[in-house]
Amino acid sequence: MARNASTETQVKNLLVPIIQAIFKSGKVVYILIIAVILYFGYQYFTQKKEDNITFNSDLIEKEIKNVGKLVVTEGKFSEVVTYKDQQKYLMDLVSFEKKALIVANADVTIAYDLRQIKYDIDQENKTVTITFVPEPEVKINQELQFYDVDQSRFNPFGAEDYNKINQKVKQVIAKKIEKSSLKANAENRLLSELSKILIVTNTMGWTLKYNGNVIQKDADFNANFKP
Repeated sequence: MARNASTETQVKNLLVPIIQAIFKSGKVVYILIIAVILYFGYQYFTQKKEDNITFNSDLIEKEIKNVGKLVVTEGKFSEVVTYKDQQKYLMDLVSFEKKALIVANADVTIAYDLRQIKYDIDQENKTVTITFVPEPEVKINQELQFYDVDQSRFNPFGAEDYNKINQKVKQVIAKKIEKSSLKANAENRLLSELSKILIVTNTMGWTLKYNGNVIQKDADFNANFKP
């Protein structure tokens, strides 16, 4: 305790003469003015930088929310399917057949629900990382028309047959979708929406990342796209 008191006395003995000298010289006012200017100047520039970072991140987050919508691509497909079924009895000596020609018209939609998109915003490093893009949802709404229906009284068309036909037609339409340009068109629409985020980050001087890679242009999205 005695040592601490001695130290405080020494500090007072050092500072008091300096303060008294400043007051006697009449320059204390100028020193106070300069100190106030320096303080507020520091506060202004520091606060401005923090506000700017927050403002930029708010704009980026707003654009991501604007992108967060249901992106739907539509297409139409037609297919003709022949269905046959045969019931045999008495060791295959007697058989009853039924068959039909089915014309299917299908409305197909491929949708990306970008409301499910996930991302991280790193304000300190000015980086936006897209961490998750939802899988496309494919819907097939088909209408079936039956022609040349031939059935036996002992082997008529029933609910089970219609379910089999419906599933078979959906499988055929699904294969046609894979071979068509509909999926590519849907992906292009998706990438067009994601590119809006790239425009904002580039404008603000931020970095956009996706699948562990830096995205600098639209072509980078195409190269790294993995929904």
